[in-house]
Amino acid sequence: MTTIGVEEEYLLLDPVTGLPVPQADKVRAAAGVGHLVTDQEVQSELLQAQVEVATPVCRTLEEVGGHLLRLRHAVGVAAEEHGCRIGVCGTPPLRHGRPIAVTDQARYRAMVTQAPQLVAEQLVNGTHVHVAVPDREAGVQVLNRIRAWLPTLTAMASNSPLWDGHDTGFASWRTVIFSRWPVSGVPPHFRDAADYDRRAERLLEAGLISDTGQLYWQARLSAAYPTVEVRCLDVQLRADEAVMFAALIRALVETALAEAADDTPAPDCAPELLQAAMWHAARHGLGDTLVDPGGTAHRAGDVLYEFLRHVAPALDASGDTRQVTSLIHRLLQDGTGADRQRAALAQGGLRAVTELISAQSTMP
Repeated sequence: MTTIGVEEEYLLLDPVTGLPVPQADKVRAAAGVGHLVTDQEVQSELLQAQVEVATPVCRTLEEVGGHLLRLRHAVGVAAEEHGCRIGVCGTPPLRHGRPIAVTDQARYRAMVTQAPQLVAEQLVNGTHVHVAVPDREAGVQVLNRIRAWLPTLTAMASNSPLWDGHDTGFASWRTVIFSRWPVSGVPPHFRDAADYDRRAERLLEAGLISDTGQLYWQARLSAAYPTVEVRCLDVQLRADEAVMFAALIRALVETALAEAADDTPAPDCAPELLQAAMWHAARHGLGDTLVDPGGTAHRAGDVLYEFLRHVAPALDASGDTRQVTSLIHRLLQDGTGADRQRAALAQGGLRAVTELISAQSTMP
């Protein structure tokens, strides 16, 4: 079975005001005291009001879910020890008028010099799913075949409608914030692995990025692992929702590998169409139309059905169909994280939103 790993980013929030608080170093240290986590599993992020967790390499959805619950619990307890709570949302509902301290690492200091205002507003949190591939050549073939589905995944995972105390009108405002970096959005089509590496090297040589970690494409080859890394998802309210996306993305990658083995051509998607489709998905989530890989707009539910039909054989092969189907049904019934944040805002204001994004962090 193809291995997977999941990374999640969390906000650290004041439990009374709901504002981000710069306690990341203390929370990271406290999370490791009880030996529930290792240093590699709880990592620093760009800003001191964020922490990132990373599961070990997993083979089953049960492993992914178990590790995510363990890590969420450990970080949540550590946060409470330092007077804050974790928030599982793509953007903070509220922000300070002043910037949050940047983590004291050389690459982060360099980013402040490069783009100070972007760094100040980079309080965004995602779920990243790594799926193993045989080699970089196979990885590029996967990227070429999954890029047309990234808007659909973005819409399904939308969980960042609020910013500075108001509704942005976007289901995934995180997607819009990330799109402002020089290399971002849907990845281009690559001829092969050499083309991928050559284009990345040109960006480095021109000084447009400082390292390959700044290839902020929504799917990319991992620099550290033999994986494809899908990065278009907002962090999810519940751990089992992250598990659902891990299953879907693994199935999508396995489907792409099978298509490449059969010499099935990759979808021919114009870059401007994909860019606009991604913007549209971030704007509306599942509340409007979505653009399918053929470039045609349909009801979001119809495109979601087409996506599930596309990955169904891979889900069946891994034994994940029943679990994923149940979670998809709940998503359609309860709405995306963005829908639930908006409902909380309408019912109880920003305080209710803070309770939602904190309380659901340790739910299965």
